[in-house]
Amino acid sequence: MTATQPRILVVDDSEDNRFLLQRQLVRRNYGVVLAENGQQALDYVQSHVIDLMLLDIMMPVMNGFEVLQTLKQNDQLRHIPVIIVSAADDMENVVKGIQLGAEDYLAKPFNTTLLRARIEASLEKKRLHDQEQAYLQAIALEQAQSTRLLRNILPQTIADQLKDQQANIAEYFSSVSVLFADIVGFTELSGHVNAQELVAWLNHLFSLFDQMTLDAGLEKIKTIGDAYMVAAGLPIAQPDHAERLALFATAMLAAIEQIRMPNGEPLQMRIGIHSGPVVAGVIGTIKFSYDLWGDTVNIASRMESSAQPNTIQVSAETYALLHDHEHLSLQPRHGVEMKHLGTRTTYILNRHRHH
Repeated sequence: MTATQPRILVVDDSEDNRFLLQRQLVRRNYGVVLAENGQQALDYVQSHVIDLMLLDIMMPVMNGFEVLQTLKQNDQLRHIPVIIVSAADDMENVVKGIQLGAEDYLAKPFNTTLLRARIEASLEKKRLHDQEQAYLQAIALEQAQSTRLLRNILPQTIADQLKDQQANIAEYFSSVSVLFADIVGFTELSGHVNAQELVAWLNHLFSLFDQMTLDAGLEKIKTIGDAYMVAAGLPIAQPDHAERLALFATAMLAAIEQIRMPNGEPLQMRIGIHSGPVVAGVIGTIKFSYDLWGDTVNIASRMESSAQPNTIQVSAETYALLHDHEHLSLQPRHGVEMKHLGTRTTYILNRHRHH
């Protein structure tokens, strides 16, 4: 039996009928398997692939109806097409067989032309069914991959919204916290370190932050060069957004202390946090990106750029949400000059060390 030959299982308790059908089918270049009762046939299809079953109705051990019922109740086997074989005058059994899910019927004695036509029709139907299943599986796989990709790029709730509707997704949040972190001396470093090594190191660092963000239940928004942007309180509102982001920032600082730059120097980062309203939404139709807009984002960025190395600088608005937190201490920093914002009082955030 070759791989391309359709495989037909002939189930008949009459040896003469089995061999008569076998001879006819082999002549038509079909692969043939023989079974002398229903139980034998079912045992065979449990562990072998067949394309069609020619099934006699009246058999000892297990009749054709019982075989049909068993096949159709099994999700793995129900797709096997069955042509029932019966005596020419036995229309009642033919009708019952069709009702139980048989594709077609053949009457004994066999008409060769009819036998060929019905087998070919059933096999073609099976081939189309298999093709359709393969297409559906491929589509399901594509959908799963695209969903996985979307969820890598966008927050899960936003990815789900985007799948359901292609309209613009934008939302106003009255109170969130935004963090920017930036590597000190990165521009200078990039002039002295091999580009591939630098990108690999940056990827390693940001992958660590990604995992920390995920563990803290926060939303990474994006990386911009060597800057890393995280938000709390969206796309699902969190009343304790400032506290969540502040504790994350202190964990970030602790992680930074253990890391060296590619040139062997200790890693230094500036971190800034501000709290306030933002508009959040998805931009792009080919390359999607979930982003934030508004003064809150700009002020958070200024908090970072005016911070001292390896410190967390927060705005007065964030301080107001944190000042009575038992695990955090905030020291004022007066007269901080900020581009486009003038002079402000900011606060340096530290986590209390427990001894």
